[in-house]
Amino acid sequence: MLNTCHRSLLTTARFFGFALFAATACATAKPSDGFVSVASLDELRAYATQDHVKVRLNPGVYTLDRAASHRFVQFTGHDSHYDLHGVTLRVDTRLFRQFGDPGGVDGFYRVIDLAGDHTIFEGAKIETFGDHPGIQSRNKIVNVTGSGAVLKDVDITTSGSSPWGYGSLYGIASRDVRKMNGIRVGWPAKGARIINCHVHMRAMGHAIFVQGAVDTLIGDCHVDGLLRPTNDILAEKAGYAFDHGFKAVGSGYVEGVHVGADGAILADEMVSLSEDGIRLYDQGGGNHPTGPTTIQRCTVRQMRRGICTGLGPAADRVVDCEVHDCVAAGFNISSGDVLDKCRADAKYSEALSCPFPSSQGARVDLTILDSRGGLANDVIATINGRKHSVRLHADRGEFVPSGMVIALGTRRGYASYQKEVGPVRDLDLTNKTSARVVRDAKE
Repeated sequence: MLNTCHRSLLTTARFFGFALFAATACATAKPSDGFVSVASLDELRAYATQDHVKVRLNPGVYTLDRAASHRFVQFTGHDSHYDLHGVTLRVDTRLFRQFGDPGGVDGFYRVIDLAGDHTIFEGAKIETFGDHPGIQSRNKIVNVTGSGAVLKDVDITTSGSSPWGYGSLYGIASRDVRKMNGIRVGWPAKGARIINCHVHMRAMGHAIFVQGAVDTLIGDCHVDGLLRPTNDILAEKAGYAFDHGFKAVGSGYVEGVHVGADGAILADEMVSLSEDGIRLYDQGGGNHPTGPTTIQRCTVRQMRRGICTGLGPAADRVVDCEVHDCVAAGFNISSGDVLDKCRADAKYSEALSCPFPSSQGARVDLTILDSRGGLANDVIATINGRKHSVRLHADRGEFVPSGMVIALGTRRGYASYQKEVGPVRDLDLTNKTSARVVRDAKE
């Protein structure tokens, strides 16, 4: 609660049905660490527009079921620090329909909008409830656009996407698909840091992704999703897949899953129910290219692609990261990208995907983890392009099952989307695994 000195400096206003407070900091209202304590979301909102404040929301469970716009809680103050350790924020998914479709580049729903420069937001546990799909597919839990902003120690559980249980089989952002993404870092952010955040994907969408931001650091973050065998889908007696004749959108290969030429869902495949763990886009915010990104000491489990830097135009660096049980690729890379001391298995997809024939100059040091007991995959790495340096090794020989291959100049796996591939040129490949090297495009 606020003390008497602090209360005397508050004035109350009404805006879109919310009680907002204009507060002047009172030295005696702050504990020795300089933080002002608040006891409600309305009080927290009062400080969200202020510069140079340090605010701590009292530990507890808070329900967010009211908002003034599609930016549910927007932090625009600069050089401010918001500490929400011990706070659980439960977000009603009905809010993601309340304001219609805002449209435009920035017209997406988000729970926390961290727009202020050099602002720290830390400690919250955020979860959605109600399982109502949004009006659009661009929903985010946290959106970071402030330069030098820090998102730290945040734990997110997503829910509320539709149709749920089929991953990318029925499209990505079209038809009936409504997604619920985790953390976005977007233009105009420069030097934003995402530190020790956990994202539990229980909805269709990406966990952590970057669009148009520059010099982003993603460190010590952990992502987990869910997998589902197609045999389970094909056994359904009702539901979305049943209603659509068990036919996916697309043919041949859909984001890591083989389907029939007519889109028929095939048996003995594995589907990720979400999208990518950590993923870079080529641009964002109106054609602003995504700049260099560093990803370090992160883990991703049971997503579509694990860590995908291959779609970012800059040379990105991934250090000491680990990927398990992803269905389209463990690590997806392109020109100039560096994988240093990274690890991935090849149970359901290639551990390494360098799919683009135009890519060049990637450097890879990758340990292949235990890939036994997998499904619908016989490739540990797919490599296209030229002048790459790739070192593949396994701690134990039996971790790479007999018959697995390293495919060069290929359209296997995630490279399926490439219209044409040629031979790989000037490749420095060190293969310390039992996998055989095959050249689909003869050198």
